Amino acid sequence: MLRSRLLPTVALAAVFGLALTACAPDPVAQQYLEGDDKGYISASGAVVEIAPEDRGDPVEFAGVTEDGEEFSSADIAGDVTVVNFWYAACAPCRVEAEDLENVWQEYSDEGVSFVGINIYDQADTAKAFAETYGVTYPSLIDVDSGEAKLAFAKDAPIQGTPSTLVLDKQGRVAARIVGPLDGPSILSTLVGDALAESV
Repeated sequence: MLRSRLLPTVALAAVFGLALTACAPDPVAQQYLEGDDKGYISASGAVVEIAPEDRGDPVEFAGVTEDGEEFSSADIAGDVTVVNFWYAACAPCRVEAEDLENVWQEYSDEGVSFVGINIYDQADTAKAFAETYGVTYPSLIDVDSGEAKLAFAKDAPIQGTPSTLVLDKQGRVAARIVGPLDGPSILSTLVGDALAESV
C-alpha cells in the first residue's frame, strides 16, 4: 500500500525535475532542441563601451564579399567602422537589418564604413538576404575560412549572433553590442561618439 502511494509521488517529482531542467537558462541547448536559429544567443542588445585608453590594438581583417570582391580593413583606414556579425537564418539578424541600414545611410557620407561578416552562409544566400532586406553595404563571406571572425577574437570574441562592433578611426574596438539592436538610436550614438573623437 505504501509503495502504491509512493509511485505517483516519485513520478510527479521526476516530471517536476524534468520541467525544471527544461527551464534552465541554457539557450544553446534550447535552440538545439527546437531546431530554430541554431547558434543564435540572445543577449538583449547588451552594450559595452570601451574608453580610448582601454582599447586594444587595431584589428586588421580581410575577406571576400558576397559579390566576389577582395576586401581589406586597410581599404577603409581612418574611417569609423561598424562590423556586424550575422547569418541569414538568424531571426534577430533579419529584424535588425533595417536599423543597421538606416544608421549606414545616416553616416555614409561622414567617414563611416559598414561591413557585415556572414559566419554561416555562402555568397548567394547573403546576396538574397541583402536584396530582400535592402542592405546596401558589403558583407564578407567567412563561413569557409573563419579568418575575419578570428581577427576579432582577441579584443572582441563573438559569443552570440548577431553582434555589432564599432571601431574607432584607428581600427580599435570602441564599443560592442552583443545581441540584436534595440532600434537604431544606440548604434547611431555610438558611431557619432566615435566620429567626434580626435585621432
